[in-house]
Amino acid sequence: MKLWDKGYTLNKQVEDFTVGEDYLLDQKIVKYDCLASIAHVRMLEKIGLLKKEEVKKLVKELNNIITLHNKGEFKVLKEHEDCHTAIENHLTKKLGSLGEKIHTGRSRNDQVLTALRLYYKEELKNCKMLIKKFIKTLNVFIQEYGEIELPGYTHTRKAMPSSINLWGGAFMDSMKDNLKNIEFSLQLIDQSPLGTGAGYGIPMNIDREYVAKLLDFRKIQRNPLYTQNSRGKFESTILHTLTQIMFDINKIATDLILFSMPEFNYFELPKEFYTGSSIMPQKKNPDVLELLRAKYHIILSYEFQVKSLIGNLLSGYNRDLQLLKKSVIDGFEIVKKSLDIICLLFSHLEVNSKDCKKGLTTELYATHKVYDLVKKGVPFREAYREISDHYK
Repeated sequence: MKLWDKGYTLNKQVEDFTVGEDYLLDQKIVKYDCLASIAHVRMLEKIGLLKKEEVKKLVKELNNIITLHNKGEFKVLKEHEDCHTAIENHLTKKLGSLGEKIHTGRSRNDQVLTALRLYYKEELKNCKMLIKKFIKTLNVFIQEYGEIELPGYTHTRKAMPSSINLWGGAFMDSMKDNLKNIEFSLQLIDQSPLGTGAGYGIPMNIDREYVAKLLDFRKIQRNPLYTQNSRGKFESTILHTLTQIMFDINKIATDLILFSMPEFNYFELPKEFYTGSSIMPQKKNPDVLELLRAKYHIILSYEFQVKSLIGNLLSGYNRDLQLLKKSVIDGFEIVKKSLDIICLLFSHLEVNSKDCKKGLTTELYATHKVYDLVKKGVPFREAYREISDHYK
C-alpha cells in the first residue's frame, strides 16, 4: 500500500512515469531511512506517544530490515514507489497496527531528506578518506621521483624548467583544498530536517533536538519552509565539491596522456594499464586516463542539471526535486571509483629520467639568463630584450 493511498488505483502509465528510477535508486538509502526511523521512534517514546515495548519491537524490525538489505534480501519494488513505503509496509506486515504508528510526527518529505542527508554525510566522508589516500600515494611518488627535472609548459609550449616535485606537489595542494571543500559541504548538510514535515511544521510538540542528537547531526534545520527550499541547493553544493575533485583528476589525466606519448615519454604506465586495438597490433591505448579525463565532464553536467532543476520552483516541495537524487548518487559513485583508480595508477606510474633530461632544451633557461644579467645590474627590460634577440 502506498503511503498516500486514498482508496483508488493509480493509472499504471502515470505510476510508471512518476516513480521513474526512484525505487531502484532508493536501494542506496534503505539503511539510512531505517536509522532515521529508529531515532524517530525513540523520540516518540520520549514524548509519550509510543510505549517502551512498542519501540523495542519497531527497533528490532528496523534493524532486521538493515540486515536483510545487506544480504540483498530486502527489495524495493516499483509498486512501493520508494524505500520509505517499502519499509513501512514491511513493518505493518510484521507488526500490524504498530507499524502504522511509525509515521506519526513526520512527513515523507522530511523523512526522505533525513535519509538522504545521512547518506550524503557518509559518502562525503568516504570521499575524504579516498582523497587522503591519494595524497599519501602522491607523496610516495614524489619521494621517489621528485628530484627529476622536466620541461614546464605554458600555452602547450616549453616555458621553464619544472620538476616532478613541483608537478606532483601542485596536485597535492589542490587535493588538500578539496578536503576543505568537503568539510564545508559536510558542515552545510549536517542539519537535521526531521520534524519539519512537508515544509510547514508538525502540529504537535515533538523533540527535534533529541532526534538530531541521536542521528549525530550538528544541529536542527530550524525553518521548515527553508528545509524544503534547501533541496537542490545543498545537492548543488555537494556536486560542486565533487566537480572540483574531478577537475584535478581531469588535469592529471590530461598531463599524463600527453607526456606518456612516445614523442615525450616522460611518464610510463605498466602494460597492464593499456588496452589495444582490434586492427592495429602496435597500439597501447591509455583508455583509463581518457575515461578519467571524460568523467569530469559527467560530474560537471550533474552539477548543472541540479542547478537547472531547482530554478523557477515555488517555495515548498515540488515533485521536480525527485530528479535530484540520481545526479548525486551517480556522482558519488563516479568520484569514488575515479579516486580509487588514480591511486592505483600512481602506485605503478614511472618517470623516465633520461627522456625528461632530453626534453630540457636550452630555451627553457632563457628566463634564468635574463635574471643572471639582472643580478649584474642590468635593468630587467634591457636584459629581457638582449636575451630575446637569441630566440628570434
